[in-house]
Amino acid sequence: MSPRLPAVTARDAERVARKLGFVLHHHTGSHAIYYRESDRRRAVIPVHGNRDLRPKTLRTIIASMAITVEEFRALL
Repeated sequence: MSPRLPAVTARDAERVARKLGFVLHHHTGSHAIYYRESDRRRAVIPVHGNRDLRPKTLRTIIASMAITVEEFRALL
């Protein structure tokens, strides 16, 4: 069984991305595109006000950062 996801906003996910070395590359509409030069990874984070990210969206973001849910939770 997969670990339980925390309820997070886009701002929380952006903070974790920056801790992992991602930098804001650009915005496309309401999506912030973060990029990490070291391994050329890209993380797309939808920024829709102060709403929590949906679980499937959050899992996709975590996978694109190449970390586990536990690592993500520890970085919050």
